[in-house]
Amino acid sequence: MQHLVPAGQRRSTEELLDRLDLSVGDRQAKRSAFWIMLTLSGVIAVSGVAGDSTATVIGAMIVAPLSVPILGVGLGIATGSGALIRRSLILVSVGAVLVVALGFLVAQVLPNPVDVLANSQVLGRTSPKLMDLTAALATGLVAAVAITRRDVGDVLPGVAIAISLVPPLGVVGVCLGSDAPGLALGAFVLFVSNVLALVVTSTVVLVLAGYAERTGARRGRAYLVLAAALLVVAIPLVINSLSTLWAGQIADAADAWLDGIRGAQVTDVTVHGHTATVSVLGPEQLPDTAELRRAVAELVPWDPQVVIVHTVGSRTTP
Repeated sequence: MQHLVPAGQRRSTEELLDRLDLSVGDRQAKRSAFWIMLTLSGVIAVSGVAGDSTATVIGAMIVAPLSVPILGVGLGIATGSGALIRRSLILVSVGAVLVVALGFLVAQVLPNPVDVLANSQVLGRTSPKLMDLTAALATGLVAAVAITRRDVGDVLPGVAIAISLVPPLGVVGVCLGSDAPGLALGAFVLFVSNVLALVVTSTVVLVLAGYAERTGARRGRAYLVLAAALLVVAIPLVINSLSTLWAGQIADAADAWLDGIRGAQVTDVTVHGHTATVSVLGPEQLPDTAELRRAVAELVPWDPQVVIVHTVGSRTTP
């Protein structure tokens, strides 16, 4: 740990508390700054989601202060401070509700919310995969090192971009306001997995760096809760990852099914729950669909319902 957090660059516990606990020091100034910046970042994020603007969403990530109380949870676990854990969790929970409410309100005034549900900002955050959790854990490790070392604090904007917190909450609100609870749940799972990644990695780094001033059953219970929560969140991520794998296999089966049909091609394959949707562009007459359904049943363990979206026509190149 000496190489990860050198003694000469190690921040003291008091310094970390001043950075991560909004009840230490000038509490009024800290809290007003937190809520003002969180509200503004929520407005920016929801606007970027509604307008399908990646640059706008990135701007919301940079200014969002939500990582502060999340890292505060890790510090509270490491130091055995139940009061810090409770205060930090309250801030995270109320902050999350605020951003979701902003997204919900924006969805109410959109002229066509269905179009928003099809944009890249929404689709990219409603089906998180196991690699998203892996990336969040690695990013959380960077954040934990950055807050404990005085000489690497300038990487925090990059951390804010790499681990998405406010945009998924904006997507949750927009999806709820657009009557798409399934998509909202997917975005919420992404948010929770990112929060857990930050808490887990910050706790590990802080304990290994020597900030664990007290020991006892309380910290052990916190470890068990974190491990259980991480396991629960990992389940839908694994399922989504497998769905992507099965979608590729179904696409190969659909290509084989269309083999020999001139001008026919598979344009998209998605797997959501018990439904596999295969989009096909081709002539009016297609092969027997029962053949494709049998092939899919052999590939996917739960024998999903196969929906074929057939667009009559052909793709031309200029």
